[in-house]
Amino acid sequence: MNILQGGMDLFERIMVPTDGSDFAARSEDIAIEIAKKFNSTIVAVHILDDKLIYPFEVLEEEGNAILKNVKEKAEKEKVAILDVLIVGSPTHDMAKIVKKTEADLVVIATHGKTGLEKLILGSVAESALKSVTKPVLLVKRE
Repeated sequence: MNILQGGMDLFERIMVPTDGSDFAARSEDIAIEIAKKFNSTIVAVHILDDKLIYPFEVLEEEGNAILKNVKEKAEKEKVAILDVLIVGSPTHDMAKIVKKTEADLVVIATHGKTGLEKLILGSVAESALKSVTKPVLLVKRE
């Protein structure tokens, strides 16, 4: 049976973490295209970093706006979507979030961090690769 011809539901839920950046927008678009092909549900996730010192209300409002944008893109393509706004650590909680959302695939943008910046800040995509047991699709800059 050819999975690319709709013979089976390979990816029922595709999680796409997003921070609202242009890089994340590209991963959102790719996740939506994959979801169309496999009749999957998108799970858009925005993580409010628990280390940020901004007022919670400001971060929450920004996160909801980011998720609303992804939801509008998915609905325009007639793709089912769920959205999740969560407080946590993008680098440390990815595996837990994937498990909670019951995702079968994670589509995540790389930000191309290298050298000292990567050592200091860590990389959410690299953390996902190391900690998530489901397939992870890394979306590079164009």
